[in-house]
Amino acid sequence: MNAVDLFCGAGGVSEGLHRAGVSVIGVDIEEQPRYPFGFYQGDVLDMSIRQLKDADFIWASPPCQAFTAYKRRKNHVKLKENLIPTVREMLKQSGKPYVIENVGGAPLINPVKLCGSMFGLDVQRHRYFESNFPIGQPKCDHTKWKPRFAPATNRKNKRKTVEVGVWRIPLSVQQKAMGIDWMNLRELSQAIPPAYSEYIAKEFLK
Repeated sequence: MNAVDLFCGAGGVSEGLHRAGVSVIGVDIEEQPRYPFGFYQGDVLDMSIRQLKDADFIWASPPCQAFTAYKRRKNHVKLKENLIPTVREMLKQSGKPYVIENVGGAPLINPVKLCGSMFGLDVQRHRYFESNFPIGQPKCDHTKWKPRFAPATNRKNKRKTVEVGVWRIPLSVQQKAMGIDWMNLRELSQAIPPAYSEYIAKEFLK
């Protein structure tokens, strides 16, 4: 099966699709020198429906800055417009199986929620997934985690999970927690664990 990963970033989603046995090509408007598969640099919104129809499966992760908690911090991130309705319409017109991924608060339709606790990972990393096919909803179990990780701030209490995207925690610790070993800190902070997309791809394939 051939998939296209739209807004692919450095390839966390694509790696999960690959682990599920799916061939994948990534598309992103920014250059992605560490993306591990076939890559096309371009604006997703400029793609034609015909191009999308060449794929068997479409994944899209539109920018989430409009919905992330960081938007409450002045000047922390530059807010971007909500691309989800536009992307959803593109995917519907393609007639292909699709997934739209985003953060809590994003206007997704009947999304499934995934958490690192479902996959034995040391990150919480809640993310939400809209699809036009059924995806089973696992349960979070945060009791699996015990305080054992150093905090990224000056707090004394240890964290139960690894905070991702901060300088005070060794990059290798963050990479291991996410199940990703090729990204730098900025790329990792924007990624989702490959375990999430692997799970969803296997749900589709079965």
